[in-house]
Amino acid sequence: MYQAPDRYKRMISARTPDGADVGVASAKEDKGSSPLKDGQLISRAQLAPFFAIANIVAALLVPVVLHSKIDSFLLLGWIGTVAAVNIGAMMLARKQAITNIGRSGKPVPPWALMGEVVIRAAVWLSLPIYVFEGLSGGEQIVLASVVAGLGIGGLGLVIIPRAATVWLTAFTVSLSYCLLMLGKQVPFEFLLTTAFTLAVVIFGVTTLSKWSFGQLKTNADVGSASESAGLLLQEYEKRGVGWLWQTDDEHRVTYLSSRMAALLGRPTSGILGHTLPSLLSASKELNATLEAAQQFNNLELEVDCGERGKRWVSMAGDPIIDPAGRFVGFRGVGSDITDVRNTQERLTHLANMDVLSGLPNRGRVRQLLGEALREATTSNVPCAIMFLDLDGFKPVNDTFGHPKGDAVLQAVAKRLVQEVGDGGHVGRMGGDEFAIIVNDGQSRRNVEALADRIIRSIAEPYMIDQIEIRIGVSIGCAFGPIDGATVDDLILKADLALYEAKGAGRGVAKYFSSELQSEQEDKVRLENDLRAAIASKQFHLMYQPLVAAKDQRLVGFEALIRWEHPERGFVPPPVFIAMAEEMGLMMELGQWVIEEACRTLAHWPEPITVAVNVSPKQIVMPALPNLVSQALARHKVPGNRLELEVTEGVFLGDNSATLDTMKRLRQLGIGIALDDFGTGYSSIGYLNKAVFHKLKIDGSFVREASTREENVAIIKSIVQLAKSFRMNVTAEGVETAEDFERMRDLGVDTIQGYLFGRPLSYERATNMVASFAARKRA
Repeated sequence: MYQAPDRYKRMISARTPDGADVGVASAKEDKGSSPLKDGQLISRAQLAPFFAIANIVAALLVPVVLHSKIDSFLLLGWIGTVAAVNIGAMMLARKQAITNIGRSGKPVPPWALMGEVVIRAAVWLSLPIYVFEGLSGGEQIVLASVVAGLGIGGLGLVIIPRAATVWLTAFTVSLSYCLLMLGKQVPFEFLLTTAFTLAVVIFGVTTLSKWSFGQLKTNADVGSASESAGLLLQEYEKRGVGWLWQTDDEHRVTYLSSRMAALLGRPTSGILGHTLPSLLSASKELNATLEAAQQFNNLELEVDCGERGKRWVSMAGDPIIDPAGRFVGFRGVGSDITDVRNTQERLTHLANMDVLSGLPNRGRVRQLLGEALREATTSNVPCAIMFLDLDGFKPVNDTFGHPKGDAVLQAVAKRLVQEVGDGGHVGRMGGDEFAIIVNDGQSRRNVEALADRIIRSIAEPYMIDQIEIRIGVSIGCAFGPIDGATVDDLILKADLALYEAKGAGRGVAKYFSSELQSEQEDKVRLENDLRAAIASKQFHLMYQPLVAAKDQRLVGFEALIRWEHPERGFVPPPVFIAMAEEMGLMMELGQWVIEEACRTLAHWPEPITVAVNVSPKQIVMPALPNLVSQALARHKVPGNRLELEVTEGVFLGDNSATLDTMKRLRQLGIGIALDDFGTGYSSIGYLNKAVFHKLKIDGSFVREASTREENVAIIKSIVQLAKSFRMNVTAEGVETAEDFERMRDLGVDTIQGYLFGRPLSYERATNMVASFAARKRA
C-alpha cells in the first residue's frame, strides 16, 4: 500500500476523526475532512506523476503513427495541450494534498475530482477521435492499440474508485465508437483482442481500485483508533492517573513514563535497559509474574523510592505477541496506591479497634483467636482464651454516671495490658466485658497465675476525680484446640466457664471442663422442659398454714409452687424460678399461680386467705393488676382474700412504676406483704407509701433469737415500726414452742412455720380448713 510522506503525516496528525466510511466521491464526505479523505488526497498526489507521465508518453506515441496524416501544427498543439493539462493536474493534486487536508483544510468536492478526470480524458481523446475516420485500416489498428494501452493509465486513479471508473468508461466508449462506427476493414481478430485487452484492463484496474481503497480505509480507521488511543494515554499520564511501562522479552524496560521515573528518583535515560523487577525492588514476586508471560492485574508491590521512602504501586500488564506468535515483551499500566493503602489501613484499624479503650474490639478478637488457634493446631502448643466480666460495675454507672464509668473501663484496660504484656492480646468485647488471648497456653499453671494476678490487679481501688471506686472481675478460661477446635466453639466454652465463675461467687477464675459442658447441656434440656411444663400442667401448689399468734386460729395459707418433672422428679423452686426469670417466663408462670390460688379460694370459706409470691420482674408489669382482677372475677373471690408477697428487691428498679402497680393492686383490696424484711435493700422509706399491709420477718431472725439478744431487739424494732404504720407482722420459720411464745410475746400477729404445719397438698389443706371450721362452729 502507498505510504504518505512525513510532511503529509504531520498534517494528518492534527485531524479530528469524523468516522467517515466511504470514498472521496461519497456525498457524505462533502461535509468535512476525515482520515480516509485525507489519505485519498495524499495517495492521489503520490500517483499523480505516474498518471501524468502515462498520458504524456502516450501522446508522444501518436505522432509516430500520424505524423504524415496530421498537420504538424495541430499535432504539436495537441501534445502541448495534453502535457499542460496533465502537468497542471499533477501540481493541483500535490497542492491539494498539502492545503486541503486536516482539521482546517477546505474539502475537495467530488465533482471537482471527477471533472478533472473528464477533462484530461476529453483532451487526450479529442485528436484520436477527430482523425480516426481518415486513417487507413493499419493506422487505425495502431492508434486503437495506443488508446487501449492508455486505459491502463487508470492505475493512477485506483485510490479513487469513481475516478478510475470514469477514466475507463471514457476510453472504452471512445475506442468502441471509433472501431465500430469509424473503423475501416478492421479485422475481427483485432476487435476480439482489443475487447479482451479492455476487459482485462477494466477488471484489473477495478479490482485493484477496490482493494487499494479498502486498504486505505482500513489504515485510516486503524490510524484514527491508534491516534485516539495515543491521545487517551497522553491524557492518562498528564492527569496523573497513573503511568505506562513496556519491556522486551527479557523484561528490560523499553519505555517508562516520566512520572514513574520521578517517583523512583532516577532520570528516564538511567532506567531504560534495566530489568523492571530490579527497578521496582520486587525481583522475586514481579519476576515470577513476568516469567509466566500471562496477563495480570492489580499486582501490588512495595517499592523503595530512595529519599521518598517506601511506596506502594499497583501494576497490570499484557504480554506482547508478534505476528509469528512469539512473546516479545510486556506493556501495561501502573499507579501509586500508597495513599489508598494508608487510608485502607487506617479504616481497617478503626474497624478493628474499640474507641473507648483503644483495644481490639469483638471482631478483631475473633480474628486474633482464629490466628492463635491455627498456630496452636500447627505447632501443638495450646493457646488460651479468657473472658472477663467486671463485678459490681453497673452500680458505678448508676451512682457516679457514665463518664466515670468510662474512665474506670479505660483504667481496667491499662491494667490488663500491663499484666498480660507480650504474652498475648487484650481486647474489649463490649460493655464491661474483656477478653485475653494467650498465645502460649502450654503451661496451665502460668495461665492460672496470670488469672490470679488479673483478679488482684482489677480489685485494687480506682481513684477517679478524687472518688475511690472498687470493682472486681470474674474470669472464664478455655484452651484451644483442646476444649474447642473452632473459634465459635472455643468462645462458647470460655463463656460457660465465665458463667460458672459468676455463679461461684464472683471474683474467681474458672476453667472449662467436660463436667461443665455436661451441666450446661443439662441446663439447656431443663430450660426446654420448663417451657413445656406450663402447658402440660406439671406444676402444682403446696399450702403452708398461717395461724394467729393470740389463739392459734387458722387464718390462711402461703401458696408455694412445686415442679414434679416426669423424669427428673422434684425440681427445687430456686432452680426453676431463677431459670424462669432468665428465660422471661415469670409472667406466664406467675399468672398460673394467681389463677390456681383464686380457684382454691373459691372452694374455701371466708375469711381464709392465700398468699402468693410475686417476683420483682412481675410487680413492675403494668398488666399485673388487670390479670389479678380478671382471675378474681372469674372465680368470684373478693380481693381481700388474696395476698401478694414481694421482697425488698422490688425497690432496686424503677421505683415510681413499682409503686404505681402496687397502688393499683391495693385499690382492688388485695393485700401486699413485704417478705424477708430486714435482709435486703433498705426499704424503710417506702413503708409510708400506704402500699403494704404486712411485714414478714425472715426466718433467720426467728431461729437465732434464742441465742442472739440483738435479734430479739431487731424483731422488737420491726414490730414497733410496723405498728406505727398500722401493719400486721408475720414471723416465718417458727419451728419450736419456744419460738412461738417468744414471737407472740414480742407482738407478732401471725405465725408461719413447721410448728403448725409443713407445706400441704390441696387435699390436706382443704381438710385442715374443714377441721378448723368445724372446731369454730363447735
